[in-house]
Amino acid sequence: MGEFLSKRGFTVMGIRLAGHATNPEDMRRTRWWDWIASVEDGITLLRGAARQIYTIGLSMGGVLSLLAASRYPINGAIAISTPFDLPKDWRLPFIRPISIFMRNVGKGTPDWQNLEASKDHIDYPYYPTRSIMQLRELITMMRGELSQVKVPALFFQSKLDKGIPTESMDALYNGISSTDKNRIWVDHSGHVIIREPDREFIFSETRQFLKRKLNGE
Repeated sequence: MGEFLSKRGFTVMGIRLAGHATNPEDMRRTRWWDWIASVEDGITLLRGAARQIYTIGLSMGGVLSLLAASRYPINGAIAISTPFDLPKDWRLPFIRPISIFMRNVGKGTPDWQNLEASKDHIDYPYYPTRSIMQLRELITMMRGELSQVKVPALFFQSKLDKGIPTESMDALYNGISSTDKNRIWVDHSGHVIIREPDREFIFSETRQFLKRKLNGE
């Protein structure tokens, strides 16, 4: 998505969140506020290169995109495959004590619809349990600040997404205070929607959203 937008004239910065793209032990050491700090650093850097700033995030990145919109003076937010809550699991209320003796948990059955993309998709092979605890706290923080999101917002979710609860997008859409907002469902993608069969449609809709806002529409 970043390459798509960059080729069409947008200034794009892909933020590497703390604990990501190194090894799972780095993820285990990070806390939810470290992820917010990564986004704040990116916004600060972009201020010197762009007249308007929009955050775009997938999954937990969507949570951070909305948190950024609630806290910082940005111009709009896009949230893709974003959880309003974590899927129901009896272990979640006990995740803090569980993390003491169970360091990692598996990722479960993937929901990829584009099998070719799944072959070169790089991610950690498991979730550190402490990171699940931090994600849960981050989502709770976002829910408490949703009403402070007043900038234009765009939401995407796939009906085949098994990674987040089905009602997530509608709950996020209804929770923000912006009067300029839109939600778009797609039918042929799993959770990592920007690498799935609906990706070109999502890229195009994102581009149109950004163009309209930049033109003052």
